[in-house]
Amino acid sequence: MAFAEKNIVTLGPVEIGGRHVKRYHVTADPAGIEPEVEKAAYALLPELLPEPDGTPPASFVVLHRGGDTGAYLNVYSWVWDNVLHFSGAAAGQPALDCPDLDPTRFVRTAPGVRNWIGCVWELAPLGHERDAWARHVLAPDEPDLPGYLADALRSGTTGGRG
Repeated sequence: MAFAEKNIVTLGPVEIGGRHVKRYHVTADPAGIEPEVEKAAYALLPELLPEPDGTPPASFVVLHRGGDTGAYLNVYSWVWDNVLHFSGAAAGQPALDCPDLDPTRFVRTAPGVRNWIGCVWELAPLGHERDAWARHVLAPDEPDLPGYLADALRSGTTGGRG
């Protein structure tokens, strides 16, 4: 299998369940992720967010449309001031206990069964998000949540950014 980077598209943040959620979409398809896959993924999102703990309520998601029938939703949420909490869901991928090949039928990935936090394409935003959290939330005297939310990895490819 020859490796190729994929497209990553940065969308504006949304507020879900009291949390501000930055959004990244990953796909090889230049047309982007199908609207019905996006809708189904974000319908499950509230179940994947942790309870508030006093940390500024921010998360980021990576929605990845695989090259086969699979779709993957990775949810990373800031908790305990400087810790990244992970939850995930998948659709259309029987190897991950999905009921069928339907990329809109998302199911939570079972904690403790597969402790995967993302594939090589899905990991692209993590370094940027770590630095943005430190820069806007941890380093200043007062956390700057709007600054963090505005500081997103730019759209482009999943790799080769320096």
